[in-house]
Amino acid sequence: MDQIETPRDPAHQRKKPEERYWLQVDRQTKRSFATLAPAEEAGEVIKKAHPIVQVSIYDSVDCVNTLIGADPIPARAAAEPKAKAEVED
Repeated sequence: MDQIETPRDPAHQRKKPEERYWLQVDRQTKRSFATLAPAEEAGEVIKKAHPIVQVSIYDSVDCVNTLIGADPIPARAAAEPKAKAEVED
């Protein structure tokens, strides 16, 4: 009769993603995938529907975050502001 009840986890607390690739929208993990291809496909669908949000795939093994829909900055363009700043000094 003296049974001790263990509290249940609140419904709002979610499980941590268990798969390797985590789909994140504005830095909030929405889903996880075992392989990269379906994670990228899902990310591209979200990015096309909502271009303003930041969509990324986080690789939980290699600890690398890859943005979906981000244009890579060419190395030459990234170096130009430094070169101009050095000339002005």
